[in-house]
Amino acid sequence: MNKIKKYDPFWGVDSFRRDMDRLFDSFFGNWPGEEYKGFWAPAVDVEETKDSIYVRVEIPGMKKEDIKIQAAGDTLVISGERRHSSEEKDRHFHRVERAYGKFQRALQLPVEVQSDKAKATYKDGILEVSFPKSEKAKAREIEIDVK
Repeated sequence: MNKIKKYDPFWGVDSFRRDMDRLFDSFFGNWPGEEYKGFWAPAVDVEETKDSIYVRVEIPGMKKEDIKIQAAGDTLVISGERRHSSEEKDRHFHRVERAYGKFQRALQLPVEVQSDKAKATYKDGILEVSFPKSEKAKAREIEIDVK
């Protein structure tokens, strides 16, 4: 039975807003007096192949134990916290551009997956979570009967 997804006119708006904020911050930097409120959103790529879904998250400088991955249904939630080393006596930061604090990304996966067979790897600052597609989600060729 095919799962029909409800149309959401605001799907992607939050991600678009974060992307625009990141773009303006890269051009102008943070406005004077502006501080990050302790939350940030890492960049994410979602790739689909014939048999799998791959989600890659850019989170350099993280430790494995500071990252949490949850999958339920067609939703993947990746969260964690990147800590900033506090200032020490006789050390002062003149510029802090890297994001620190807690983060969370909740993604609706494009097809039904077998979340119990998911695998995660973390290398060179990139977290990759792979899911095999469910048999229902895999494309099948339909044979044509000639009469």
